[in-house]
Amino acid sequence: MRLGWKLHGDGARITPGEVVAPDERLSWPRTIGIGLQHIVAMFGATFLVPVITKFDPATTLFFSAIGTIAFLLITGNKLPSYLGSSFAFIVPIGAATASGGQSVALGGIVATGVLLALVGVVVHFAGPRWIQIAMPPVVTGVIVALIGLNLAHVAWENFQVSPVTAVITLASIILIQVLFRGLVGRLAILLGVVIGYVVASLRGEVDLSEVRKADWLGLPDFVAPSFDLNVLGLFLPVVLVLIAENVGHVKSVAAMTGRNYDPLTGRALLADGVATTLAGLGGGSGTTTYAENIGVMAASRVYSTAAYWVAAFGALLLSLSPKFGELIASVPEGVLGGVTTMLYGMIGILGARIWVQAKVNFSDPVNLTTAAVPLVIGIAGFTWTVGDLEFGGIALGTAAALVIYHVMGAIGRWRGTAQG
Repeated sequence: MRLGWKLHGDGARITPGEVVAPDERLSWPRTIGIGLQHIVAMFGATFLVPVITKFDPATTLFFSAIGTIAFLLITGNKLPSYLGSSFAFIVPIGAATASGGQSVALGGIVATGVLLALVGVVVHFAGPRWIQIAMPPVVTGVIVALIGLNLAHVAWENFQVSPVTAVITLASIILIQVLFRGLVGRLAILLGVVIGYVVASLRGEVDLSEVRKADWLGLPDFVAPSFDLNVLGLFLPVVLVLIAENVGHVKSVAAMTGRNYDPLTGRALLADGVATTLAGLGGGSGTTTYAENIGVMAASRVYSTAAYWVAAFGALLLSLSPKFGELIASVPEGVLGGVTTMLYGMIGILGARIWVQAKVNFSDPVNLTTAAVPLVIGIAGFTWTVGDLEFGGIALGTAAALVIYHVMGAIGRWRGTAQG
């Protein structure tokens, strides 16, 4: 591992057609500025998860920063990435918290992180190709779509609390996306939340009592995990989503920098697993590599890991202000109703985007059935109880996608009916 960086050119300009590589940097003032952009880019999504799940935002931000530092160290300071809150955890955290409290939900996050880390070790030594065989695009698309669409009822419940605030929040997000370009357009969700928050304040829907009582400086609230086998099954599909997101991140950075990062895939999975485990051990939400920060890199053409060290330490400093955390936690349900209506739908469509980009052939009965059956299971909220264990819609949908794809494919090849 090399923590130093070469200066790119004169440190001030990037020649057309070139990029600032992960082992390079611009001048430190410019690098710090780009690092701050990464904080802004990850901020809205990273805070939205604890706000929705009722976790402490400051604690989540703290472990997000710690997780990013761990990721940079484990990947040898070669792979630029920020680790923020994963939306894949929202449903299992909500279900686990309802049945056993936050501590039980944290136990599920720890289990997810440990399993992901083990997968990373296997991939590091065996190579990433087996993941592509076990989880082709039709399966990963289903899993991602399930995560978003299964959440639709939560968005509606929050929306009904304050329809006016929710509509204004949602309309703001939609309009910002089409009215502005660049960084402002990419921060539409964060800015929409700010506008919704202002509207909610004017309507008397914001309670700032906890903000006033909170200290300006202090450690986040740490919570220890506990383990309940009844809810661990809810978190298993999340591992598959995190695998898909991390592999996609590695491929994206490789494509944009022109370098081959496949050998780092196992380390990336291991690092995210370690970061998620650390978060679960202390009260934070599980982490994943952030597409929002890939957008910042694509726009700036700066892939320097130095900018991510700046972002990590900046986020760490922000997490040490309890007053700041309480301010984020004060976002009212009406605002959440508006933003989650957009957000959960976007997650669902991201699953379809995977199908489109991979050119999945839905005239093939195997692909069509693999997508159709799990989606109904997840959206309808099917459950299956085995003894004391209950598996929910996303877990069942994920299992159905894997079983249907591989069993139908094996039978089709045996009978000679497979299309490809």
